[in-house]
Amino acid sequence: MQLSDMRDYVRNIVDITSNDIADTTMNTFLREGYDVMVYSEKRWPFYEVATTFDTVADQKDYTLSDVATNLSITHDGVTFSGASAPKNVGLREVASMKTTNHVLEFIGYDDADIVYPLESNTTGDPWYWSMWGGTTGAMTLRLYPTPGGVKTISVRGYRNAIEFGGNVVIYRAAIADANTPDFPDPFDNVLSLYAIYRSYQQQEDAGMGQQYYAQFVAELDNLRARFEDTPAPQPIRLNSMRASRWRSQSWLPARLRYSWE
Repeated sequence: MQLSDMRDYVRNIVDITSNDIADTTMNTFLREGYDVMVYSEKRWPFYEVATTFDTVADQKDYTLSDVATNLSITHDGVTFSGASAPKNVGLREVASMKTTNHVLEFIGYDDADIVYPLESNTTGDPWYWSMWGGTTGAMTLRLYPTPGGVKTISVRGYRNAIEFGGNVVIYRAAIADANTPDFPDPFDNVLSLYAIYRSYQQQEDAGMGQQYYAQFVAELDNLRARFEDTPAPQPIRLNSMRASRWRSQSWLPARLRYSWE
């Protein structure tokens, strides 16, 4: 459903016109609801992506922009990449990394500080990785040991959603009436419910607004159950003693990895 279609739908339900709520205000309502839905789950499956990036010799830290350099998606007929502004949709979070011959294991920063102290000069193929917010608030990934040369790393993660609604652009070149939300079609009507709720609030009808908000929450929970269920091939295990997918009953890497290994 396009942005203009959603505005018309909301106004028809609330029985108002653009004289009651201007397009810019309605766009803001839709943007609010869109952000609520996008960020209500950390791992929506429709934002899953796979990409690669190359390490740099003697560089251990990489920003999400570095990792998303080769990321490319198409939405509304426009190609968005991980590096070129203003269409730099980028990565939201990294889930896993691997090289051509082994999987990198995630370890916490505190564990890595013990095994790989800052004065360590060990370089070689990375075997472990960690992440932190960074000094500027941007997520930074650190590889252990420090790559000794160029190595292609395959990454799976979750990308940012292409913005929708609102009146300020970040990823798009401009906000247009023909824009569509960056999620599956079943979410469109649920997003409209949020805008209806906010419209009733603006029209000082709190009772009707609360009814539509309750419906919005219920429908979003239904979609969450529908899209966030466990994949059929994946067995459900309870009370497992495995500390990670790759190692059993171990929380620290066994020892340093050297370049010749």
